[in-house]
Amino acid sequence: MSNILIQLLLIGLAAGVAGGMFGIGGGAIMVPAMVLLIGLDQKFATGTSIAAQILPIGILAAIVYYRNGNLNIKYAVIIAVGLIIGNFFGALFANQPYISSAMMKKLYGIFLLLIGLRYLLVR
Repeated sequence: MSNILIQLLLIGLAAGVAGGMFGIGGGAIMVPAMVLLIGLDQKFATGTSIAAQILPIGILAAIVYYRNGNLNIKYAVIIAVGLIIGNFFGALFANQPYISSAMMKKLYGIFLLLIGLRYLLVR
């Protein structure tokens, strides 16, 4: 197996573990790993992350959470509707000719920094 395939598999594995533990993966794990470790363009990494998540990747983890009483299906469906609409408009925005990959990297870094600070500083 080629080096890039092994790296992609490890990125998927790390994102899967993080997704199962924290409900994150695509934006917080896969995109930065593809950009920083493999050297993919920011927009290309984002598109690849979204495509990797099209299939019901979380179904097995969702079953575990459901069986343990830690899943609200109604809330999940409502969030999924928002995700569908939000992903569409986010993709439209990110793919405008005036939005460069460099700008996307900066916006993404600000987003992660603000979320990290919120987790660290707010109780």
